[in-house]
Amino acid sequence: MSNEGKIVEELVKNAMYRMDESTRMIKKSLAEIAEEELWEKPNESLNSIANLILHLCGNIRQYIISSLGETEDIRNRDLEFSTSQSVSRSQMLAELEDTVDSAKRVIFDAGLDRLLKIRSVQGFSLSGVGVIIHVVEHYSYHTGQIAFWVKQLKNKDLGFYDGVDLKIKNKD
Repeated sequence: MSNEGKIVEELVKNAMYRMDESTRMIKKSLAEIAEEELWEKPNESLNSIANLILHLCGNIRQYIISSLGETEDIRNRDLEFSTSQSVSRSQMLAELEDTVDSAKRVIFDAGLDRLLKIRSVQGFSLSGVGVIIHVVEHYSYHTGQIAFWVKQLKNKDLGFYDGVDLKIKNKD
């Protein structure tokens, strides 16, 4: 395998791992709250957990599935934030998992040409690599917001890394 192929393989592997980690953390967070708490807003300037999940699905579809996957962009961003209490937890999790799985397939199938191609996404000029980095970062960012809000609601640690010793020092 060429060095380019190894770099692409490493990018794909790590992007998919980070997306799976965010999905795992969101699922763990949602297991702690009641159905109605999904739609609760901390205040008027913040979004509910449900709206953040709908927003994540829209963003992942627009950036990865549509742009990197070279399909039509059908995102309605405003709807992600205006929807209220019309989607159940199970429907929301199924949509998130389906969206992430579809995005991972697109990432896995993207060749070097699509990863390097510059495209316009939501008005930004990004390569396929830039699109992947954006989605992983954006997914992680909102996962943190969701976890924070659940911790605030329940006053408890969510135990994302229970059983893992996070005090281990790096080795050369």
